[in-house]
Amino acid sequence: MKYGYLGKSGLRVSRLCLGTAAFGALSASEGEYGSVSEKEAFRIMDAALDAGINFFDTANVYGGIGHRGATEEMIGRWFAQGGSRREKVVLGTKVGRVFELDELDGPNKAQGLSLYKIRRHVEASLRRLQTDHIELYQMHHVDRHVQWEELWEAFEGLARHGKVDYIGSSNFAGRDMMNAQTEAKARHFMGLISEQHGYNLLNRFPETDALPTARELGIGVTVFSPLARGLLAADVTKPLQRPLTGDAQMLLATHCSQMEQFSALCREIGEKEAHVALAWLLANPAIAAPIIGPSSVEELHDTLRAVEVVLDDEILRQLEAIFPPTSELSMFKKT
Repeated sequence: MKYGYLGKSGLRVSRLCLGTAAFGALSASEGEYGSVSEKEAFRIMDAALDAGINFFDTANVYGGIGHRGATEEMIGRWFAQGGSRREKVVLGTKVGRVFELDELDGPNKAQGLSLYKIRRHVEASLRRLQTDHIELYQMHHVDRHVQWEELWEAFEGLARHGKVDYIGSSNFAGRDMMNAQTEAKARHFMGLISEQHGYNLLNRFPETDALPTARELGIGVTVFSPLARGLLAADVTKPLQRPLTGDAQMLLATHCSQMEQFSALCREIGEKEAHVALAWLLANPAIAAPIIGPSSVEELHDTLRAVEVVLDDEILRQLEAIFPPTSELSMFKKT
């Protein structure tokens, strides 16, 4: 496994981050690949540690409809087995989306952020995770109804009391990151060290705003949906080994020609589609780690190959031709 710093911090994390959104009882309507049982989730987490993956990502709402929080609880039971599991993991979880979480009631149960909510949600996450601290606490979405003075007051308090180490964001636009860091600087606080964003060969829009802003501010980007709901892991020119999700099928309807060209290029260089798609992300200097979501230990082991794949300038040029950037400011163009 290879490692890098998470943004401007001194925290070193694996270049692949283990995503846990599929751990628990998921609903097919949520567009996920399907549920991963607790037994298999434990095997995957153990195998990830054995492979050198020290960076895990979750959220307080993961677990599926009617089971929000179940994923954190599952991770907590895995930590409780001992064997230094907790000590070896850089753990990231999230706050901001509510759904049917029961730590709040009344009008403050609504989705969003506030000092009131953050303090209560972090205590609930700590209980579910069976830990006394969280390395990376991330805002799941921006809440423009709340002032940054209030949010940084909440997060600074958690950091002072040792309940969280670092703060991150998710689904933030460039201006949101800039506003957050401006206010944090005024308070002499570190501010954000990471931003979690959707980005892949089929979705290059973040290159117009989020990625360059994050890089300018020293914020490390972790990537969700790096394989476009699984489409970028498929060879669409052959019978599929596993059915595509509904989201992937809709993408394929629009990008069929591109996907056929992509598979042809992967065959030419002798690498699987998923490995090339992840290696393309890892070649981007703005990216700290793609978040992978294996549903089995075998799938995890296969995905590890992506860290070893090196795409030369010619391959990157061909990928740019197949998947043109949204703007002329490609993150891969040398200045």
